[in-house]
Amino acid sequence: MTGHSEEEDTSLFMKQFEEKRVSFPPDEEMVSAFVECRDELQEADSLTLTDIVLAYIQSCEKHTVQPNPKALDQIKEITCVTDRARCLDLSGERLDYCSCESLEEILKSVQFDFISLRGAELEENGASSLLDMFLYYESATHLDVSSNSGMGFSGWLSLSHLLKQSGCLWRLDACNMPMVDYAAQALSKALLTSRLTVLHLENSSLSGKPLFTLVGALKRNGALQELYLGENSFNGYQDSMQLGDLLKYNGTLKTLDLSNNSISDLGLEEICDGLRFRKTGLRTLTLSNNQITHLGMSHLQNVLPCLKTLETLNLGKNSLENRGIHMLKESLMINRSLLQLGLASTGITCEGAVTLAEILAENLQIQRLDIRHNQVLAGGLMALSLALKINHSLIILDLDQHLKEEKEEFLIDTQKMLLSRISDLCSSNAMGAKDTALRATAPGPPARPPLLSPILLPTQTAD
Repeated sequence: MTGHSEEEDTSLFMKQFEEKRVSFPPDEEMVSAFVECRDELQEADSLTLTDIVLAYIQSCEKHTVQPNPKALDQIKEITCVTDRARCLDLSGERLDYCSCESLEEILKSVQFDFISLRGAELEENGASSLLDMFLYYESATHLDVSSNSGMGFSGWLSLSHLLKQSGCLWRLDACNMPMVDYAAQALSKALLTSRLTVLHLENSSLSGKPLFTLVGALKRNGALQELYLGENSFNGYQDSMQLGDLLKYNGTLKTLDLSNNSISDLGLEEICDGLRFRKTGLRTLTLSNNQITHLGMSHLQNVLPCLKTLETLNLGKNSLENRGIHMLKESLMINRSLLQLGLASTGITCEGAVTLAEILAENLQIQRLDIRHNQVLAGGLMALSLALKINHSLIILDLDQHLKEEKEEFLIDTQKMLLSRISDLCSSNAMGAKDTALRATAPGPPARPPLLSPILLPTQTAD
């Protein structure tokens, strides 16, 4: 908005937002509108793809723009106009105001599961018009508006209305766009009542005030289940304190992705403080590439045994080293919910691999362990292969498949043999898990109880 400061824009946005009211026409107009709407629906049911294409081309002529070849090709592939089509992908297509207006002839006739406007160079009026259409026609269940930094005040206002009022939209991707004040206000207002269950906000400059605004709304949100906040330059303390409050007060989040930030050990302490109040519910926590060291594991080791539903923990690309793995050892042995543990590129050597082998010998629930891009040689591989003779739950052990240099030449051949043995043992565990699942669902007398604890399925938790 030209001619106004950012604070004035935000104030104007809030005034317009709060003044917006729903009004109803007189009864006779409502009846007339209902009849018109019914007639339109009946007419839409009889439309053919040829009719839709022709109407779109005529609309383009009216708005003096060329028909979008990408849109035309996708419309021609639709098999049924009465069901939702799979996708309308306009990513990378330049959509000015007239191009957006011309798309209404498609949107009034076809609904989609996914609409992508990623990098469509949307400007303010075009974005506002198109998003209003999406709301009116319930056009998408999954919408991607990422990489459209020119949406402006009106575009974000329309997006806010869409999120608040849509009855079908369950996922929004709004990545790679700076979250200025009025955008953060618009999104946060919508999230108070939105039905969204998945929200992607990677690389949105959320650090500081925008994150504070967003978390304020999410504390009261009762629908969102997956939140992706990677690459937002979160700092170690202030931003992490907000994230800790989010975990403390929001009771519905199941997935939180904080990858590629700068949370550090200090920030991890704040996040763990929030986790102490959230012993159930959260299933996936991604903290990869966050400048965390072995010192941060002192905070995580205290809270891990208390987390009753956490199934996936990704600590990859952090300098945990062998010391960090050793600090987590007791907690990982005690935890009975974790199914997947990511430790790729964490500075582990054979010593850390031996510690992980000891964990696997005690933790009989974990199904996947990723230790790629670490310096694990024959000694570490030997320990892991021995652990897999005891552990029958691990079905995937991600390891580097290239042979690494050893001090002794014969140990290279040993590496090759151990990698093959580990692969065979994991395959055997996978077959055992499949047989157990089949026996559990087969009719007839109950199957003989296994000697070891049963594998936890993604929807189950430990006792």
